[in-house]
Amino acid sequence: MTAAGGGRGRRVATRDFALELDRLSGASSLGEDPARLEGRAVLLAVGDMAKAAAALIELDGVARQIVLCPPGAGIDALVALARAAAADALVHDGDAPTPEIGVETRVACRLPLQPLSAPRAARFSTEWILPTSGTSGPPKLVAHTLATLTAAFHPVAGERWATFYDIRRYGGLQILLRALSGAEPLTLSDPNESVDAFLVRLGEAGATHISGTPSHWRKVLMSGEARKIAPQRVRLSGEIADDAVLAGLSALYPQARVEHAYASTEAGVAFVVSDGRAGFPASVVADDGEVALRVVDDVLRVRSNRAALRYVGADAPALKDADGFVDTGDVVARSGERYLFVGRRGGIINVGGAKVHPEEVEAALNAHRAVRASRVFARKSPITGALVAAEVVLRDGAAADEGMKRDILAACRAALPAHKAPSFVTFVAELPITDGGKLVRHG
Repeated sequence: MTAAGGGRGRRVATRDFALELDRLSGASSLGEDPARLEGRAVLLAVGDMAKAAAALIELDGVARQIVLCPPGAGIDALVALARAAAADALVHDGDAPTPEIGVETRVACRLPLQPLSAPRAARFSTEWILPTSGTSGPPKLVAHTLATLTAAFHPVAGERWATFYDIRRYGGLQILLRALSGAEPLTLSDPNESVDAFLVRLGEAGATHISGTPSHWRKVLMSGEARKIAPQRVRLSGEIADDAVLAGLSALYPQARVEHAYASTEAGVAFVVSDGRAGFPASVVADDGEVALRVVDDVLRVRSNRAALRYVGADAPALKDADGFVDTGDVVARSGERYLFVGRRGGIINVGGAKVHPEEVEAALNAHRAVRASRVFARKSPITGALVAAEVVLRDGAAADEGMKRDILAACRAALPAHKAPSFVTFVAELPITDGGKLVRHG
């Protein structure tokens, strides 16, 4: 997957480790054990992302399949993943107790790298198995190859990438592979690291291209260390990027190209928008080309060589329709010559039979001059079944009082139909986000 760097000093750096990529042709994080993993379906369950990066690089071409376990997965989740993917080997943290998940072949992953006595032999076209985010239902397992994962980009000299994502998620894995195809270092976050601390580390690393979800970037906008970085490119993906977050980032980093990419674990990277506006031009929707798009019953569908191969598991559904399109589950609405993202098909709040997409309400809330970020979710109601509730983070200096609450609600009622406007607004200091960097949707 990655050739020796010829002394260029390429590395993958986390808070605790620096993986020197130029050493990987003759060294290993798996000791003398890689041969035990040849041709196997390997469950990769390690903590630090530098270890995960080392194992991914070493296992590609050696393992038949690599199953990327999401961060923080407990024993029950690991057992379920191993069973669904029919894994027959485990790569685990050498510095922690080995999880007992019913897999006999177990290999420890450790840093720093140790010399290899013989070069690796890459004999397999390895499948990479990733869990979906589970935003609107239980996570599914999706099979990719290195070709589908890397089809969307080409190496560009001088790009120093960094990401808020975990590399066991599709968004983070994309940045890892993009960085590995170039010649510059990659800086990764740590789940126990504050946004402020990560921004300081990014500034010290000289990161030029930084990716994360809109929720990640809203935390940056609220950080006192936001000016520690001076990015050339700010990339958003994984959630709907509304006008407020795009405008805020453009104002904070006027030298940067602010872009939002549309991608999913199943469909791959479909397109990138860099005109500073939410949504995407209607001209992007076309039935031919390298990436073909359709809108069927208001839901976006994608066909491309970047899409996954299939869902994994004994009872897995079909990934693509008869024409090869992936149903993304993302609802869109056309407004003139532009499509706007409305929300997830499976994330609807049912208010007395009327459908409400939380993301649409959040966009209205975030458009208010005093609102930095918001989260909309359902609250049970004995009369309507559910009501729309919201948590709001205010901008610095905004008064968290009843008058502000009335003003925000009035603005929402002016912008939205009555049933979509929040019935409850609570001011909070921060919003809960998942391990994948997305807003937690339940109340």
